[in-house]
Amino acid sequence: MLNLKTKAKKTIPLTERLRPRSLSDFIGQRHLIDLIHKIFTSQKLPSLIFWGPPGTGKTTLAFLIAQYFNYPQASFSAVTTSIKEIKEFMQSAQQNWEKEGIPTIVFIDEIHRFNRAQQDAFLPYLEKGTIILLATTTENPSFYLTAPLLSRCKVLVFHPFTQEEMTLILKRGIEKGFDSPIKINPELLGFIAKAAQGDARVALNTLELATEMAPWEEGQKVISEEVLKRVLSEIPLRYDRRGEEHYNLISAFIKSMRGSDPDAAVYWLERMLTAGEDPLFILRRMLIFASEDIGNADPQALQVAVAALHAFQAVGMPEGVLNLIQAATYLATAPKSNAVLRAHHLVQRDIKAYGSLPVPLHLRNAPTRLMKKLGYGEGYRYPHNYPGGYVKQNYLPEKLKTRRYYLPSNMGKEAEIKRRLEKIKGGFK
Repeated sequence: MLNLKTKAKKTIPLTERLRPRSLSDFIGQRHLIDLIHKIFTSQKLPSLIFWGPPGTGKTTLAFLIAQYFNYPQASFSAVTTSIKEIKEFMQSAQQNWEKEGIPTIVFIDEIHRFNRAQQDAFLPYLEKGTIILLATTTENPSFYLTAPLLSRCKVLVFHPFTQEEMTLILKRGIEKGFDSPIKINPELLGFIAKAAQGDARVALNTLELATEMAPWEEGQKVISEEVLKRVLSEIPLRYDRRGEEHYNLISAFIKSMRGSDPDAAVYWLERMLTAGEDPLFILRRMLIFASEDIGNADPQALQVAVAALHAFQAVGMPEGVLNLIQAATYLATAPKSNAVLRAHHLVQRDIKAYGSLPVPLHLRNAPTRLMKKLGYGEGYRYPHNYPGGYVKQNYLPEKLKTRRYYLPSNMGKEAEIKRRLEKIKGGFK
């Protein structure tokens, strides 16, 4: 019987064996600890959303808070829980609230997986104070939680563990997580901390696997560099094409090109590709950038982006990455202008304000006799019949005839365009 218990104990993952049982044992997230102490002192527990990357202590801190208040507890899974089950539980929680005056703590892991209907089922009970929600998510709550639910909760933001914090967690694992002594070089311990990228679960799982694979030497397990190489063949990059990191990286890439920093642009580009981003998504963003942030300051930029797209479609990976880098560095170093984007916004503003203004008669075609009698095309002056191929006449609706939408910058080719417009149009004076 004793052997069975010992065996069962050893099957418990190291991450669970090391889970802190008190707030004093909790490592990291120092920016939240004062708030938690205030909650404990006030004896008033609000509904909380724990948002952050995997392995940063969200579930652990939720557990510690729930343990401190010692209210009745329940947990739900977005994958297996139906709205009917939620409502049935809420009725019993309501009865408990009316009878004892004690709320029920409802814990939901990965709440972003709950659909709108499931989330809405909690609202009346949150409003009454029947339940207190403690929920974790790795996704931005602004994108995945309904506004009514989010407004009833306080969001606690978790950060990846620093390498120093990760090292402390690993040392605790070595000291308290195993029955046998473990020997590991501090540099290798630092390598595990770095490879985990702020995820304590990854770090402890790596340590546990390395310990299992390590040989015995003089009554202790010795984790060598060779053992770690077998456990960690390469450092995986955290990335989710549909998650917030996807938007963070593409944002950094675009802003680096806009800021004329080719080094940063290439770095973020390679980060996305290494993590598995679709190269065609990046190329499409470069096509947009070429018009939105460069425009006619360098008309060649759009051609370079289009050429990169065609070249990549012909070559593919891995060599196609060179097409992306060439385009990204060209766009980053090109003169910048958002005149095309501004023209779009200005025109849209007037379209919304004035609606469908009629086309001036002199700009209309007159393919029939009736149209000619009505004055269609009358007074139109053909520019090629005038010196320089230009004659001054109005091409906009009467109400907008003094409007200017395309305002060339003084950058690159646009400076030349600006001078030409000022010369032939006199700045619309």
